Amino acid sequence: MNAGIVIGEEQGRPVQIDIEELLATRLLVQGNSGSGKSHLLRRLLEESAGLVQQIVIDPEGDFVSLADAFNHIVVDASAYSQAELEALAVRVRAHRASVVLALEGLEVEQQIRAAATFLGALFDAPREHWYPALVVVDEAQMFAPSAAGEMAEETRRLTLSAMTNLMCRGRKRGLAGIVATQRLAKLAKNVAAEASNFLMGRTFLDIDMIRAADLLGMERRQAERIRDLERGRFVGLGPAISRRPVTVKIGSVKTGKQVAAAGLMPLPEARKEDMAALLTESLADDIATRSPPPPPRPVPSAETLGEAMAESAAAPVAKADGPAPDTEGTARKVLAEMAAHPDTPLQTASTLYQAFLALCRQNGVHIPPMDMNRFRREFAMAMAGLDRLTENDRERLVGIAEGISDDVLGPYLVIARSTLEGRDAPDDDELARAYGTSSPGRVRRLLDYLEREGLIVVREVFGGGRKIFVPALEAAG
Repeated sequence: MNAGIVIGEEQGRPVQIDIEELLATRLLVQGNSGSGKSHLLRRLLEESAGLVQQIVIDPEGDFVSLADAFNHIVVDASAYSQAELEALAVRVRAHRASVVLALEGLEVEQQIRAAATFLGALFDAPREHWYPALVVVDEAQMFAPSAAGEMAEETRRLTLSAMTNLMCRGRKRGLAGIVATQRLAKLAKNVAAEASNFLMGRTFLDIDMIRAADLLGMERRQAERIRDLERGRFVGLGPAISRRPVTVKIGSVKTGKQVAAAGLMPLPEARKEDMAALLTESLADDIATRSPPPPPRPVPSAETLGEAMAESAAAPVAKADGPAPDTEGTARKVLAEMAAHPDTPLQTASTLYQAFLALCRQNGVHIPPMDMNRFRREFAMAMAGLDRLTENDRERLVGIAEGISDDVLGPYLVIARSTLEGRDAPDDDELARAYGTSSPGRVRRLLDYLEREGLIVVREVFGGGRKIFVPALEAAG
């Protein structure tokens, strides 16, 4: 098999990269925005797609279109938890799948953590899966910064460790790092220094030109050559490219959007007065057409719910002749009505119990159908929406909830019910309502408590969501 690919030409002569040599020696690509760096990476990936496994860390979504023409699998990092990304990386190595890890749906620090997690799992794969693979990291200055910047120190250590392992120790594991950066000065030196092959594009800052010239073995006065490069031209050097510096014009690509440079457009010919009118007239009408945010719903007083529900029970209710009322059935009906009331979660247990008794009397049940302790548990089950489940699932949840304390029973059952319904997790509003709060912070502390108690397992997804598992349900099978 021919291991050489053509990436472009120098004065009409083809310039090749030896992929076998590249796997052993790694590559650094540098170029300012607009220099053609992403185009170069795409050309390299397209030409070598049939020769070697490819793993692309893509923070901007530039390379997902590779899947349109090749066998690349796009992995949207925002849809997976940390543990799932680690498991995915292990499978990528085991099955030699070419993948693009798409990070554009995440915030910057989440992108960094997701990439570090994925790279770390690739590096730690079992020895029997150490197949050769190109690992392309675009915008590498994000993942291997030379200074701490604004990211958390823990995140910086995690990502630097992953990138250092890739570039310093990845060769023995079959991983050939290809890192691309806009700024050499912002890339950690121990990461850049491990590359033996270089493709340097246009750059203007002196500090970047000097570092590029040093890496290429040029005298510093020759650094001006790098500043004068045209878009799409790179100076290449290294055992996989050429033993002497060559200036290569990168060839065409099959995938991706062909973006033309923006040209000049005629300005509108409106008079100054007309343009001012377009900008300032009828601003009030524009504002009026926008829907204002709804005002927050006022929190009712502690007595409001009981008064609203027991209003019709104020007058004495005549005893009706006929069969005795169905006490259990009536109690369940009343509990369901109370659970559906929008103000219910904001009331104290004693207020709710009094409202419950009043509504039972209104429905002909004059003897309390349950005491306060049982009411709290039955009401938590009603708030959790267990009536949506089949009788078997309802009994199953009631069984596993026997040892759960009353104050967290409602949200625990909401989580368990969502699991039975096939959802990853209930939303925060559902949990807050079952917990009797409107505070997101209390919901987070509740989940922490339930996890510490071993009642649930929470996996945060990089996209901002979460997946919650209930061990008792899995044990009950």
